[in-house]
Amino acid sequence: MNSDHIAENKNQFYEAILALQTPEECDAFFEDVCTIKEIMDLSARLQVAKMLDEGTIFSEISKQTGASSATISRVNKCLRFGPGGYRLILDRLKDKEA
Repeated sequence: MNSDHIAENKNQFYEAILALQTPEECDAFFEDVCTIKEIMDLSARLQVAKMLDEGTIFSEISKQTGASSATISRVNKCLRFGPGGYRLILDRLKDKEA
């Protein structure tokens, strides 16, 4: 598969996600395209990002989420030096809670 085709598939997948309108629709779609473990892992990474953003220490994050130190470190690296996806979502979630 060439890189143009990969990019096209990825964009189509993102458009599919953006078309979802409710948590129930998200649940149905992600249960179809992901394993339960993948959904749990993705959910845990977001929780790790939230806890890091709140200043929670690594050992407490691991204890509460079950995430490995490697996962926590990776999420931390993405939060600090990544393209901003976690920051975007964390800020939007904070705005929604307010």
